[in-house]
Amino acid sequence: MEPKYRTHVLMVVFSVLALVGMIACSKQKPKPLVPLTLETGAPAQAVSLTEQGIQAYHGRQFEEAKGYFTQAVAAAPQSGPAHYNYALALYSLGDAEEARKHFMEAANLAPGDKVIWDSPALHQFGNPESPKAMKEHQTTTSRPTFGGGPR
Repeated sequence: MEPKYRTHVLMVVFSVLALVGMIACSKQKPKPLVPLTLETGAPAQAVSLTEQGIQAYHGRQFEEAKGYFTQAVAAAPQSGPAHYNYALALYSLGDAEEARKHFMEAANLAPGDKVIWDSPALHQFGNPESPKAMKEHQTTTSRPTFGGGPR
């Protein structure tokens, strides 16, 4: 191989490696999963339980947080953030299957909530608008599912 050609190849290789390195470094780290406050108008008891659950969650006391969030869901069963918080606690405790159900319920109850829909935790369970997710979710609730049901 001629020295001039070899230099050119090396420059191309280093350029590609530099480009790959810049792309890899430019990707933002996923935001940490944090519980949400309840929406305006939620029952005061649910709000109080959620605040206690958030404190426990931030203290990495996930079992305690789960207890508070369970009670918050019972006090505000139509609250997307309440289900989302409960799902976070379940997920943190390793109960991914039960967490999935509550992440999906949270998304169903809060269709415009970008935090819930964009959550990395929810995304790992697949696209909630996929026919499979809608079919699975339809069997667990009588409310309309994502986008009003299967298409």
